[in-house]
Amino acid sequence: MTLKEDLNFLLTNRIPRRWSTLFMGRFSRIEQPLVRRASMALWRFFCEVDLSDAKKSEFSSLHDAFIRELREGARPVDMRTEVLASPSDAIVGACGRVERGILYQAKGFPYRLEDLLIDPALVAQHEGGHYITLRLTAGMYHRFHAPQDLTVHHVTYVSGDTWNVNPIALKRVERLFCRNERAVIRATLRESGEALTLVPVAAILVASLRLSFADAHLHLRYRGPNEIPCHASLARGQEMGWFEHGSTIILFLPPSFSLAPGIKTGVRVRMGQALMQNAEA
Repeated sequence: MTLKEDLNFLLTNRIPRRWSTLFMGRFSRIEQPLVRRASMALWRFFCEVDLSDAKKSEFSSLHDAFIRELREGARPVDMRTEVLASPSDAIVGACGRVERGILYQAKGFPYRLEDLLIDPALVAQHEGGHYITLRLTAGMYHRFHAPQDLTVHHVTYVSGDTWNVNPIALKRVERLFCRNERAVIRATLRESGEALTLVPVAAILVASLRLSFADAHLHLRYRGPNEIPCHASLARGQEMGWFEHGSTIILFLPPSFSLAPGIKTGVRVRMGQALMQNAEA
């Protein structure tokens, strides 16, 4: 297993990460039929891909399939008021409470919340609250949605690297999420007014994030403002944006929330499924 992990780490991290990511961004958009069929066949060979619930059955390019929309009703959203639904399809990673500004990317690998969020005031808001890491694999549905009725107030774009965010890299690269390109999305829950923060983190071959509520396209060559004020009111289950490949979302919640039944590290969840619940509701 160690040799296999070593090879995985070398092949996905010791290549020119930035240039590989920029190349994939261009290559995946090629609509030439032979290229499209070959690239999609390789994608299916190496990844667990299910396109049966996609809104359309034919795709113009590999990129078109990556960012696919789902057909109506493919992801029922838990509408209970005390529940916070999963914003995406994902595998649950590290989760727990933020204690003294510290949380974990993997067992034995702590990092400082301030290094991730940058803003000390936002860090203070989430001290003692819960966090949960959601990892989107390359074959998953890549769009993410509002986990409850909420209002987005601000987005901070943080330029960075594109390390792989798979479990092998998380056990080897300290402060990995803090090194990678990411967006800090600040919001409040509409009903309680409590703070909620989502942090989509880019990775190798990804590094491109669309925020539909802010009409923003964040990527390695982005030259716009790093601070993006906004006032977007989103209903539970409404689309927030999408990755141009798989990656990670870290979710920060108030102390009143705890894991929903059956949610733990390693569990696979689907968008709309109960992820956290408010014991005080």
